Amino acid sequence: MADEWKAPESEVVDNEDRKSWKLLEKTLLAGVQEQRRARRWGIFFKLLTFIYLFGMIALFTPLLDVDKAASRSTNHTALVELRGVIADQEPAGADNLVKSLREAFKDPKTKAVVLRINSPGGSPVQSGYVYDEIRRLRGEYPAIKLYAVIADLGASGAYYIASAADEIYADKASLVGSIGVTAAGYGFVGAMEKLGVERRTYTAGEHKAFLDPFSPQKPEETAFWQGVLDTTHKQFIAMVKQGRGERLKDKEHPELFSGLIWSGEQAKEFGLIDGLGSASYVAREIVGEKDLVDFTVQESPFDRFSKRIGASVAERLALYMGLQAPALR
Repeated sequence: MADEWKAPESEVVDNEDRKSWKLLEKTLLAGVQEQRRARRWGIFFKLLTFIYLFGMIALFTPLLDVDKAASRSTNHTALVELRGVIADQEPAGADNLVKSLREAFKDPKTKAVVLRINSPGGSPVQSGYVYDEIRRLRGEYPAIKLYAVIADLGASGAYYIASAADEIYADKASLVGSIGVTAAGYGFVGAMEKLGVERRTYTAGEHKAFLDPFSPQKPEETAFWQGVLDTTHKQFIAMVKQGRGERLKDKEHPELFSGLIWSGEQAKEFGLIDGLGSASYVAREIVGEKDLVDFTVQESPFDRFSKRIGASVAERLALYMGLQAPALR
């Protein structure tokens, strides 16, 4: 039987070399393709990051409101919003409201200012700051009137501020008034006795711990605290009378200062407000400039988050433990 044919040894080596080179070529091509793929994904993620950062900057920058800037080129009625509890470091705090009001008054195209209110009140100090600034601005810009417009609620400190306006408007069902002062807390003495807990307080000053909710009340300290509230109430009443003047029918209705709250329709009868109407009604019918331009200071979400993180823990504890300052609510 003839021997089986075998390829020359040199041809076998060449075939193996070619296979090795092809394998190497495929490996290199795969590496190049992987690099290209990684480069494309890198560009994609960089672009995505850029879009995200641009969006965040736009979100955190109220000044990018092009429509608002454009609308200020014509005569308008300036709008400032007072919403929520009036307190320091809150949107309805004096710093934000005063800044908004100043910007609204100094704009050369402003024909009048509308302060739109929806608030239960709050700090008498913050309310007093805003009240005084409104009076000052009205004196500095005598040709520009300020109208307070109460939406759902304009009570206590919010009405304190409203009374500084030239005129006050509300809806017939708005809640207006609540001219009074409150300071609430809790007493845990009985609960501590039942639990067998002993309270130990160390102070320098006879009455330093007089608001301590874990200690029994003393008649003389209760009378003192009531005097503080009464003084604040008198200040509140004096400012309302100064702002409303003879329009306020307090002689016929002394209950106006009792802390009660009234509907807009009743408030008009008592002289607490001047008329019924919304912000757009006042701009259109009273001012004669229907275009409302919002001058309210707009906090960015980042600012709001930072303020909440940085809020004083002691202040919150004081609120819940009874160490609460007087409030116009």
